[in-house]
Amino acid sequence: MIRRMADRLGHLGHSSLQRDQLDTLQPLGSPTSSQSISSSHLSQSSYDHRGSISTQATSVSDWSTDKRGAFSLESDMDMIQEEERPVRPKLVRRPRGVYRLSDFIIQRTLGTGSFGRVHLVRSKHNLRFYAIKVLNKERVVKMKQVEHTNNEQRMLECVQHPFIINLWGYFQDTANLYMVMDFVPGGELFTLLRRSNRFPDPVAKFYAAEVALALNHLHGLGIIYRDLKPENVLLNADGHIKVADFGFAKAVDTTTWTLCGTPDYLAPEVIGQQRYNKSVDWYALGILVYEMLFGLPPFHQTEQNHLRLYDRIQAGPSKVAFPVAAFSEHAKDFIMKLMEGDPSKRYGNMRHGAADVFAHPWFREVDWMRLEAREITAPYLPRITGDGDASAFDKYPEDDVSSTYGLLTPDLNGALFPDFEYTATP
Repeated sequence: MIRRMADRLGHLGHSSLQRDQLDTLQPLGSPTSSQSISSSHLSQSSYDHRGSISTQATSVSDWSTDKRGAFSLESDMDMIQEEERPVRPKLVRRPRGVYRLSDFIIQRTLGTGSFGRVHLVRSKHNLRFYAIKVLNKERVVKMKQVEHTNNEQRMLECVQHPFIINLWGYFQDTANLYMVMDFVPGGELFTLLRRSNRFPDPVAKFYAAEVALALNHLHGLGIIYRDLKPENVLLNADGHIKVADFGFAKAVDTTTWTLCGTPDYLAPEVIGQQRYNKSVDWYALGILVYEMLFGLPPFHQTEQNHLRLYDRIQAGPSKVAFPVAAFSEHAKDFIMKLMEGDPSKRYGNMRHGAADVFAHPWFREVDWMRLEAREITAPYLPRITGDGDASAFDKYPEDDVSSTYGLLTPDLNGALFPDFEYTATP
C-alpha cells in the first residue's frame, strides 16, 4: 500500500456535482475565464469516442458503434507480432465461481462492438446485477485478437483492487466467449468530461489520484495496462472509479514492444517501435490529466491524420500550450514530468518509481490511504435511481441476439481459448 503522503485530502472530496450542475461549469472559452480559449476546441460534437488500435487489429475495447479512430496500422507501419518471452511474472489467480447462461436474466444491451455485446444481466440466485461481455469467437480469430482476449481474462483473474473492475467468472459455448464482470452504473468518465467540457483542478486531481493507485497496483503485479483513456475509466454508484477494458493489458517481466493503445495516448517510444515498459502507463496518465483540465488531449488535431499526430507526439511536449486558465504551475509540472520523452527520466520510471508520482506537489493534499479505502467523497455522484439503473448508458437495438446464445453451432476455435470452460449451455 502506498504510504501516507499527506494528512488530509482537503477540498477535493467536499463538493458533489450532480448531473444538473454540470452545465454550470464554465468552459475555458467563457467570458469569465481569465484566459480565452476558443470554444470550438471543446466542441462535443466534433470529438467523439476514440477507438483503440493495434498492429494486430482493432482492440476488443471498441465497445461503442460510434467510436471513431479505430483502424489497423498495417497500412501505416510494418506488422509487429506480440513476442512470447520465456519468463513471465507469476500471477496468482483468484478463486472464481462457475457460471452458466441459465444463471442470469439478460436485461438490456449496454454496448456493442466489433466482436459482440456487453449486456446488463441479473443473477437468478443472489439477484445482483452484473455486466456480461459476449465475444464471438469467429470474429475474435478473424481480427487476430486471440492473444489479447486471453490476456484480458488472465489479467483480470489475477487482479483485485477497489479502482479496477472485477471479473467474477468466464465460460464459452460453441460460438461465444462470456466474461461476467461488475456492473458499473455511473457510465464513462469520458461522458462526464464531454458534458462538463473540462474539470476544475480539484476534480481532475481526484480522478488522477485514483487512476494512479490503480496503475501502481497493476505494475506491482508486473502488468502493463496500455490503454488508459477516459473511455476506459468508469464511475461507480459512489462516484469512485473503476478502470475497465483489459484487452491490451499484459504481464511483462521487463519490456515489450507491440504497438497498441489509443493514438492520442501513445508514448513516443511505442510509436517509435522501441521496446518499452510500464512507464508508458505513466505517460498516458499525463495525457489524461491534460485532457481532464483542458478538455482535449495535448496533441489533438481536428483532421484524422494519425501519422501527423505521431510526428507531434514524438516531437515532445515542449510546444504544447498550457493556458493559465486551465493549468496551475504544479499541474503543468506534473504533466510535463509524466510526458517526458526519455523514459529513463520520466516520473514513475526513475529510481524511486511510483513514489515520485505520489509525492509530487500537485498531489500534496491527497491522503492516499483514505482515498484507496474510498473514505473520501467523490466530486460527482451519479444520479442512480436504484440497483440495475443503466440510464447512464446509450440504448441499442436488442435484435433478439441473446436468443442465439447457447445454441449448438460448428466450433472450430474453442481450443484457442483454453481457460474458458464449456458451461454456457443450460
